[in-house]
Amino acid sequence: MPDPSPRRKPSRLVPILVLAVLAIIVAGWSATWLWMRGQLETRLDAGVSALRRAGYEVSWREREIGGYPFRLDVTLTEAAVRDRSGWALETPRLEAEAQAYAPIVWVLVAPDGLSFVRPRGGPVRVTGQSLRASLSHFDNTPPNISVELIEPVFKPAAGAEPFGLASAKQVEFHLRQAPAEVGDEGGLWVSVKEGKAQLPGLLGRIAGDKPVSLEWDARLSKISAFHGATWAEAVRRWIAAGGRINVKRAGLTAGDALIGAEAGSLSVGSDGRLRGSLEVSLRQAPRALSAMSATGAVSETQAAAAKAVVEARAGSGDVARANLDFQAGQTTLGPVALAPAPKVYEPR
Repeated sequence: MPDPSPRRKPSRLVPILVLAVLAIIVAGWSATWLWMRGQLETRLDAGVSALRRAGYEVSWREREIGGYPFRLDVTLTEAAVRDRSGWALETPRLEAEAQAYAPIVWVLVAPDGLSFVRPRGGPVRVTGQSLRASLSHFDNTPPNISVELIEPVFKPAAGAEPFGLASAKQVEFHLRQAPAEVGDEGGLWVSVKEGKAQLPGLLGRIAGDKPVSLEWDARLSKISAFHGATWAEAVRRWIAAGGRINVKRAGLTAGDALIGAEAGSLSVGSDGRLRGSLEVSLRQAPRALSAMSATGAVSETQAAAAKAVVEARAGSGDVARANLDFQAGQTTLGPVALAPAPKVYEPR
């Protein structure tokens, strides 16, 4: 038998080529990530400069940008933003994250809670199981903004005025640009589930220790005009452009009482107060009006007249339908004036 042929040594070229290709890919991606990091830092600085030119105060103690290899992470410590009217938002730590290969959706988290400062009421500390938000579609007007608070707790600082909501199971806020065929319009949706309220007057007396829930679904026309250095300035520009709030659906439940609205159009007058009309359905309305009279929110005469209106319009299940009007600075139920109309901003 002839001797077998000797086995050939495996070639070292293939693994070397594979390693070389992997090294090139890693080096290329690393260079790309570093470039994106630099672009992010430049855009953040430009955005902060624009806010400061508009009159906002933006600050933080330390900024870190990381997330290599597949994310872009921004961490701000002791971050704060304030506007000229006195509103402010502060947090010990703010974490923002986006995918490096598609940095168009940013998720923000405040793991140590946050505080918002009211111009007159003072600071309110917010903590909870989860405080997060997302930002995307920055070229839209408005951009997509979503805020979700899971089991939040609201605690006013020492010496600050009370806040209407003490806690809730969930709070959501969503702002979106309407489809192109609709035009210059934005959608606003707010929801509060199983809230524990600290409400004065009517709602406080009706709700008691029972949960309070809120839903608000509306469209804001002429949304591109809503901008300015302060809230009041933005509202004034929006009003001048003819902006209106078209309510699609709204509801407020406080204990056994329910106020629901399915249609209505609202605007803001030069006095800063709400104007317009809502078609509402009222459950337990006589009881609510009695509570308003007992707490002094309205006079006995006003409460009695309003009770007569809703009792006359009550259908099955103790539910009445009526118009809730905001006009001449007053809130009226049918023909009966109940209270001043809500103030949206302080006029000059």
